[in-house]
Amino acid sequence: MAPAVQRSAVGTKATKRPTQTQSRPETSTNQPKAFFPYARYTSLVGVHTSLLAFTAIFLPMSAFADFSTPAQYKSRPKRAPIVVLTESPWRTVAWMCLGCLVLQWWWAGWVREWKLEASVSMEGNGQEQSSETEEHKAERILRQKEWDSQKPQVTIKAAVATLAASVAYHIVIVLFGAPIASHLGSTYLLALLLALLTVWTPAYVVGPPSLSSDSDSLVKRMTWICLFAELNPRSPIERSLVYPIVGAFLGCWTGVIPIGLDWERPWQAWPLTPAWGAIGGTILGSLWALVVNNFKEIVQLGITAERGSVKSKKSSKKPKQKKT
Repeated sequence: MAPAVQRSAVGTKATKRPTQTQSRPETSTNQPKAFFPYARYTSLVGVHTSLLAFTAIFLPMSAFADFSTPAQYKSRPKRAPIVVLTESPWRTVAWMCLGCLVLQWWWAGWVREWKLEASVSMEGNGQEQSSETEEHKAERILRQKEWDSQKPQVTIKAAVATLAASVAYHIVIVLFGAPIASHLGSTYLLALLLALLTVWTPAYVVGPPSLSSDSDSLVKRMTWICLFAELNPRSPIERSLVYPIVGAFLGCWTGVIPIGLDWERPWQAWPLTPAWGAIGGTILGSLWALVVNNFKEIVQLGITAERGSVKSKKSSKKPKQKKT
């Protein structure tokens, strides 16, 4: 009798397992999902990257780049674009820094707004939309007013973090072999450009890391470690922050290579190629984040649609109960 009892017990356990495995997909589809405006994000990435390319090439060649009057600019003989860009490398990089400051400030404002929308949508998931819509709108308006009131303080913190990072980058660039005294201004402008491309946006969106012991500082510090030390972005917003920064570092690194070649071309002057490489790497990183984010969203939509069709087929195949 004992073996029979054990077999029956095993049989009951075996029959319960399929029900548990079938219930897992249903719980995963009900998990909350943060809001992210993919259409708006795609269009703004195109605008942002196009303006970065304009800043790197055309802004230093503009009529007011050398602070000349319109009459002086018209009377000046026409020169090749490469001559205008390379005759004063520090001036070219300075205009790059000015253009990147405006562009990164504008871009960081959009990313910060998407983070606000994502946080509000996460709080509203799992609740009935009919009864909570007005409450969520009021919550979003209050949160938006709170974030708008913090913009001056957030801007100051991002500026301080960017300036501190530029000093640190300047020291690192010098330690890697940049000239110490002969091109001090040009080297610092390169460090400032790299800080604008890599520090301003995360400092504006996430907040600069702090060594304080409060919970908010701990969350910010762990976020910076997860994103920029572990390189582990998990959301579209995080990927749009991390990938361009990685591209900027790689582009600046590879941009140093042409300087060591003995071609004696004017565009090999320090620090033009690292500056162009940093902006080019930022553009490629932003486009790569766009591709990855949209690809993951398309795959997720396909999985959700497939699960919905399977669920509808199962519900249609259920036998109708006979009336007694």
